[in-house]
Order: sequence, then structure tokens, then C-alpha cells
Amino acid sequence: MTTAVSSDREVIAQAARALGAATALVGQVEQKVAAICAPNGTLDTGLLDRHQIEGHGLAWMVSYVEILKATLAWAQSLEEAGKLGRLPTLLLQIGFGEYLAQLGNGIAMSQDEVVRLERFGLGEAAQAFRADKDVAFLCGVSVSARAELVDLLRQAGPSAAVEASDANDETAALIRGQFRSFADKQVAPFAQSWHGENRLIPIETIAELGKLGVFGLTTPAAFGGSEMGAEAMCVVTEELSRGYIGVGSLGTRSEIACELIRLAGTDAQRERLLPKLASGEILPTAVFTEPNNGSDLANLTTRAEKVGDVYRIYGAKTWITHASRTDMMILPARTGAPGSGHRGLSMFLAEKPRGTRTIRSRRRA
Repeated sequence: MTTAVSSDREVIAQAARALGAATALVGQVEQKVAAICAPNGTLDTGLLDRHQIEGHGLAWMVSYVEILKATLAWAQSLEEAGKLGRLPTLLLQIGFGEYLAQLGNGIAMSQDEVVRLERFGLGEAAQAFRADKDVAFLCGVSVSARAELVDLLRQAGPSAAVEASDANDETAALIRGQFRSFADKQVAPFAQSWHGENRLIPIETIAELGKLGVFGLTTPAAFGGSEMGAEAMCVVTEELSRGYIGVGSLGTRSEIACELIRLAGTDAQRERLLPKLASGEILPTAVFTEPNNGSDLANLTTRAEKVGDVYRIYGAKTWITHASRTDMMILPARTGAPGSGHRGLSMFLAEKPRGTRTIRSRRRA
């Protein structure tokens, strides 16, 4: 079934009603998972381990609802400011349709793991959700509406979608403008040669990123960060990646390291490492992926054995972003028994020499 395109105001009203239906549906899933994993009112971690697909599926569904809430709030703010326009309306309508369709029919959590409402005994609720007038309308948006969106994006240029997102957010617009300028002048003109010649990103470029605060965007101010939050980090990452994805991914490595150390590190580790990570003095890399297991962390086979006062790490890792250029590895390894799943893992901070052009050339020779 395909449907026509509604007016801007009608789409917002339809999206609001459909969000209400989605919220109620996910509330039912939450009740089902609670009955399975917290039968006495308190979460039983053993039951959660045995019902990981249900817990994982609920997490995806709750995330989808939060995305829909944020998208609708964005569109409503544009409408109130008189800035909604056709392009944002189509983004709202088509975006809602995609997420609602997955909620109603199944969310692909990985290539071979799809969670459907029927798994929770909610087959009838799923049918009712799919049949809801507003949900059906948004899910059935016509091909012509998608073609119109493509045409508008072509006319407005590749930045139109993000500019629409920033239309009512002055801070995001300022951040985007600053890092777009940096990417246009200091990244994009050189990116092809860096990539084609398999070169390290110049340390001078990294130093400039440090001065701009890229490595401490979400780090608390007490540790030298700007404490701007995840949205600012996303905007910065988008713009730097537009110039070269290798540069865009530098800041996200620091975000991973800072978050782990802030939440689970010792006071001494926070005091010593967070300021240096936030400034870019220390560059980290996330050493998660393995040749045979990918990023399936619960099944990692790299192991750590304590010998005296030190740990020795045995195993293989692959596809490590910025492995050569960095100073410290954030490295999960198994300290529990084989097959102990995610509970048998420990996270290590392994410092290493930073790669340079000279060292890299010698290794190749």
C-alpha cells in the first residue's frame, strides 16, 4: 500500500499519534520482559543472561521510541519557529515510517538476529499496531514522496539535511560551521593522498584537533574537557568525517576511552589519564575486534593471565582503528573461564609507543 503526502501540520499530528501507539506497544514489551527477568520485582541477572535476546530486543525498541520522540520534538520546534518547510517534513514522515515499520514487523539487531513482537507473545498487539491508521499511513509513504525528498536534497546540496537539523539549534550550527571550515581547509584537500599512500594522519593535524577540543567534547570540565555532550560529538564527527573518515574517527576513540575510565576507572586513573586524553596528549585506540569473532564481545577469546604483578595478554586482534598512531589500547580480554561470556571479561589499559613515519617505514622494510 502507498499513500499520498500530507501537509506539514498533518504529518506532525500523525507522527504524534503514531508515537503514542509505539510508546504503548513498547510499554507492553517492557512488562513482558519484566515478568521474565524480574518476576519478584527485582532484576534477576541470571534470568537476564538466559533471556538476552528479549533484553536486547527491549533495549532496541526503547531506543527506537526515544529516536522518534527526539525527531518529533525537532519537527515541532521548527514548526513553532516557522521553519518547518517541505524537506524537514519529508524527513519526519519517511523517517517515522521506517522506524515504525521495523517496530511492527521486526528489528534486525544483527545480520542473523531479528527481534519480533511475536517473541513476547504480542502477535495480536503487533497486528493492531500495524493496522493503526496513523502508523499505516506513515509506513506506507509513497515512492513519489521519497523521490521528492531526493530531488529537494539535490537542489539544496549535500548539507541540506544537517542544516535543516540545525535550523533551530544555534549551538549545533556554530559547531558545525567551525568544523566544516576546518575539514574543508585542512582535511579534505589532503585526504586522498593520505589514504592512497597509506600514510599516517599528520601529527600537526592531530595537534590542531586537540586545540579545537575534539578529544574532550564529552569529558567533564574537571578533567579538562568541554563537557558539551554526545550531540556535539556527533556533529563534530560528522563534519570531520565528511573531510576524511580517518580524521572523524579520531575523536570517537577518545570518547570511548574517556567514558570507560570515567565510569569504571580508579581515581588515580581518572586524575592521570582523563586530562591527557581530553587534550590529545594521549591518543587511545579501542582494541576489540578479533579475526574469528568480529566484535562479538561476549565470545572474545583473547585472554589475560596474571604472572606475578603483571598481566600477559594472549590472542589476536584485527581492524584496530589508528592502531599505529595511538599511545594506549583499551583492550578487553578474558580473565574468566572459557565460555564465561561477557561476565568473564576484564578491560585493560595497555600503554604503547606511538607510531611515527620513521618507525612505520622500518617495519615495512
